[in-house]
Amino acid sequence: MRGRKYYEAYDDRYKQVYGKSLRWFSGANSKIVAEVIEKYGITKTMKLLEIGCGEGRDAFYLLKNGYDLLATDISPAAIAYCTSNCPEKPEAFQVLNCLSDRVEEEFDFIYAIAVLHMLVPDEDRAQFYRFIYDQLSDSGIALICTMGDGKEEWSSDISTAFDLQKRTHEFTGEALCIAGTSCRKVSFQTFFEEILSSNLEIAESGLTSIDPDFPAIMFAVVKRKEQ
Repeated sequence: MRGRKYYEAYDDRYKQVYGKSLRWFSGANSKIVAEVIEKYGITKTMKLLEIGCGEGRDAFYLLKNGYDLLATDISPAAIAYCTSNCPEKPEAFQVLNCLSDRVEEEFDFIYAIAVLHMLVPDEDRAQFYRFIYDQLSDSGIALICTMGDGKEEWSSDISTAFDLQKRTHEFTGEALCIAGTSCRKVSFQTFFEEILSSNLEIAESGLTSIDPDFPAIMFAVVKRKEQ
């Protein structure tokens, strides 16, 4: 659609799903987020930032457990869903485009679950990494999880992101007609090259699962490269 970025089709998808009184993803929190928080000593006094909170799967869990979190998403529909389902913490959610916007503070832990794969052109992916670099504190870490098995290289046609496709809702079996959106899967080699070229270092990486939504997903824990 004229004047809109291809990745904004995800906002259309949320609206279309909510119009059917459904949610797109499950409500189960991502175990790897909790595992990284524990392993790297992220405390409740530290500043946390989520890129692409979607329907609040991880944000709700962390806020309930007392973490100081700002959860962001490019989709106003997703943010409205989160605030309506977390009325005690509406200030914890914010519409934000990580490719063009910035937050006026640094964060000790940033995480992005199944966001990077939505970005297709190299320049958009580079801006994603730049946002992480700019918003991380000097000693902070970030967790990036992106769809893929570490081997496959594939991308969708972004010109068709807003085109409607027939999809079956995973949890109800209901037939939906929703925006096709965008996707790019990369190999570990490409993933690592992107990270390292963005002045970031890799602390650890691998494959994990975020059931039931992502049976296989790549991850990397990164930090600012030492100057």
